[in-house]
Amino acid sequence: MNRVRGTGEARAAETQPSAKKSLAKNLVFYTLARLALFAALTAIIMVVGSVAVDEFPLLLAMVLALLVSLPLSMVLFKSMRMAVNKDIAAVDATRRAHRENLEAKLRGEVE
Repeated sequence: MNRVRGTGEARAAETQPSAKKSLAKNLVFYTLARLALFAALTAIIMVVGSVAVDEFPLLLAMVLALLVSLPLSMVLFKSMRMAVNKDIAAVDATRRAHRENLEAKLRGEVE
């Protein structure tokens, strides 16, 4: 039983760097996409607001863009969000396996 656990942990340790890199890459792209959406919506609201009113407050445009971009990004960037969630689960599984291995070593179960 200990050998099977050790083999699985070795495989998890091998995939950890790539899982962390994938998580970092996907998280950066997802964050940049959400920021770009927010900036685009802010610009659109500012243009539309400037046409309707002489001076449209930037802060109001940013608040409106934030309120619109949050649910919109959930729909538009669903695949990116799911990729980030998958990578988080992989990194968490690796961390959990390392923790279980360490606890087993501390108990004296694994050599």
